[in-house]
This record gives sequence, structure tokens and C-alpha cells, in this order.
Amino acid sequence: MALDQWLLEQADQTGAAFLRLYRWDPPCLSLGRNEPAARRYDRTAIERLGLDVVRRPTGGRAVWHEGEVTYAVAAPIAAFGSLRESYRRIHERLADGLRALGVAAALASAGPSDGPGACFATPAGGEIVVGGRKLVGSAQLRQRTALLQHGSILLEGSQEIIGAISRPPSAVSGGTTLAAVLGRPVSFDEVAEAVVRAWGDAVTSAPFYRPLPPSTAFFSDPAWTWRR
Repeated sequence: MALDQWLLEQADQTGAAFLRLYRWDPPCLSLGRNEPAARRYDRTAIERLGLDVVRRPTGGRAVWHEGEVTYAVAAPIAAFGSLRESYRRIHERLADGLRALGVAAALASAGPSDGPGACFATPAGGEIVVGGRKLVGSAQLRQRTALLQHGSILLEGSQEIIGAISRPPSAVSGGTTLAAVLGRPVSFDEVAEAVVRAWGDAVTSAPFYRPLPPSTAFFSDPAWTWRR
């Protein structure tokens, strides 16, 4: 999360655009920037299960990060347009990469959804779906002249763990995975290569930066993670 925030700051300061593709080790629960997590999720259950937790710089609902490709686009707002237009344009590029793998990816027409529960329970307008089931969950933040949009492309597994630590516990359904859609295992590298090919020269592939500036240190602070 700190690196995504840093790329947003670089896009704002330099006018450069970046595409970052990554995965999580160990698996992790991420919370939306403004989610009332302390009320919505059982922190005792999370700690008992030994789950890592972070809070994203972007909004939206909880995501369980395991068996996925996470993408981040940081770019000048002028390069992608309004919030709705940029959401659509970024998702169209991602969908082009997925279609190259044989996925019947489409953009959802439903309105925005930010109620309680998991991100993948229901699609928001403009998100990538297959047969009406969400395959890619995304959120966007705008800061001065730049935007950060990041999200998860599900390879396999489920988001059921979010239901298990919710108050009250509940089932999580509605999403799908590339393995389910294509009927075979799909690797991180396969999806990453398809996305990069679809993106072409629109953004710069960002190297792994270290050290990160002190301005991003708050992402590791429990006071930020559980601030709401």
C-alpha cells in the first residue's frame, strides 16, 4: 500500500504514469480507506486466525488477497479523464488482456456499491464481470493532479474468509475467478503478461522502489488500520 501511495505521489509530482502488478505474501485482508472496520469486522477473530490486515489508501470494501493478480495504475488525471471515464478506460485495458486469455470479460452496468460486506459480493458500475459475476474489484483515489486505481484480478479461491470475520458472520458470494471461468489453473505470470501486452505503451512499468519515504510509514501503523 505504501508503494502504491508513493507511485501516486510520483505521478502527481512528475506527470509520469505507472503500471504495477504484484501479489501478496503472506495472504492479507485489506480494508477500504473509509470502511467502519472496527464495527464491521471482528478484530478478535482476525487475530485468532492470524490474519494480516492493512487499510488501503483507496475506498471500497474488504478484499481477501490470495490467489490473485493485484494491479495498480498511478497516472496524471489529465491522461484518463473524469472519475467515471478513467474507471472505464482502465478497466477496458484490463479486460482486453483478459479477453486475450479467452475470458468473456465485460464491464458491469450496475451503479456503485459500497455497503457492508466483501468487495466481490456485488459489482459496481464499470467493474469487470463475467456472466454478471465480478472478476476484478477496483477502487480509485484522486490526489491533486493524479489518480491511483488499484484492484484485484482473482485467479482462484474465494472471499469467504471475509464472511467468517464479519459482524455478524455471513456467506460471501457473487464473485468468480479465472480458474472457474476458464476451467483450468491460471498463473500470475500468464495474467501479468497478458495485461502488459494489452496496455502497450500507455504507462511505464514501475521498478520496485526502496526505501520508501517517511510519508508512507503510516500504512504499517495499527492506528491507521483500525482508525474507524
